[in-house]
Amino acid sequence: MRRLVTGRPMNDGLATERDACGVGFVADARGRRSHTILQHALTAVANLSHRGAVAADGKTGDGAGVMTQLPYAVLRRDLDIRAPDDHLAVGMCFLPAALRDRERAMALVQEVIAQTGLRLVGWRDVPTDLDALGDHARATQPHIAQVVVAQPGTMAGDAFDRALYLCRRWMERRAGEAGLALYVPSCSRRTVVYKALLTSPWLSRFYHDLTDPIYETALAVFHQRYSTNTFPSWSLAQPFRFLAHNGEINTLSGNVHWMQARDPELRAERQRDAGQRR
Repeated sequence: MRRLVTGRPMNDGLATERDACGVGFVADARGRRSHTILQHALTAVANLSHRGAVAADGKTGDGAGVMTQLPYAVLRRDLDIRAPDDHLAVGMCFLPAALRDRERAMALVQEVIAQTGLRLVGWRDVPTDLDALGDHARATQPHIAQVVVAQPGTMAGDAFDRALYLCRRWMERRAGEAGLALYVPSCSRRTVVYKALLTSPWLSRFYHDLTDPIYETALAVFHQRYSTNTFPSWSLAQPFRFLAHNGEINTLSGNVHWMQARDPELRAERQRDAGQRR
């Protein structure tokens, strides 16, 4: 960064900044879905590679990703789906790489889905290209799959959202207790997150879905991570489930532990059985 004789930085604009994550979004103001929106987002994030670090293998990065609306056409092509679009939800799952642990994790996910009152539609392996990953990313890569669920006839709107939230939290809690490496980047009836431990130009090559012309969305949030005081990992790549941010919350662990200490005192009026599932 250039500086004036006073020591203050010159106003060079933001194009060459390198000291924080790269983040942005593309959206159609009228809510019209198209593949063009996704293409614009992928082009934008690919041009933010300078906002993240890269390993010696030239491909493993701090992580990059994109969050979009659910790609209904892709899902319907690959699965036998009879429910209306607005009755569907997708859980993007990072499952254990080892087959036996993966099968245990999938069985756990299906059990939780049933116990939460949701209806399992099916599993879909997300097509990927391992050549887009560096050595470290490939060595730590999870098995990536989408679990598609549908709401029962008695559940809709906010109740569906609450059931999906409970479902994800219960999955993660039980997987942790079972010693299974399960992470759920997104579980929603509105959006899905595609992210990976790579640099942003490789994102669209890694996930085949993202270059499929039938993948349409009216919005796309994109992110190139710059890891400062936490080591890069698949789960820490962004976007997260609701946002993509520039910076790090250094007090996060403390905040989580304080909330866990108060866990027995928490009550949910709309989810009276939530305490049994946390």
